[in-house]
Amino acid sequence: MFTVVMYILAVIFLIVSFFKDRKKTKMALKKAWKSFENILPAFAGVLALIGLVLTVLTPDIISKIIGANTGFLGMFLTSIIGSITLIPGFVAFPLAASLLQKGAGVMQIAVFISTLMMVGFVTLPLEISYFGKRIAFLRNALSYIFSFIVALIIGMVVK
Repeated sequence: MFTVVMYILAVIFLIVSFFKDRKKTKMALKKAWKSFENILPAFAGVLALIGLVLTVLTPDIISKIIGANTGFLGMFLTSIIGSITLIPGFVAFPLAASLLQKGAGVMQIAVFISTLMMVGFVTLPLEISYFGKRIAFLRNALSYIFSFIVALIIGMVVK
């Protein structure tokens, strides 16, 4: 229901914008389309990869590797995967939901999402160039540790 309301609001505001300034609205729609065209190949590739992985990995395999019974080892594995993977949030959350439905543990997925969003192994060189080695490593290390704290809290709340 929330999604439907958001779409309705977006359409209403688009119509208001169109009547207020047609030229700017058309320009904004063209920019949005170009952004969509730029994102689409990467998005489609990631979705295809996720679909392939979820097809190959049965619920039994997922629960054995990152299920609730895997404890810290499963959390550690998902934290490593989350730290080195560069997946946008709009893909990561549906992936996490699919993994949960297939038997992954809540804390394991929480640490995966947290490290995915906060720890940037792939983007570390760029971060070092802007902030310096010390700050970049400190931020990533603290984010990594905080991801486990978040997962433990979520695990306690969900139980």
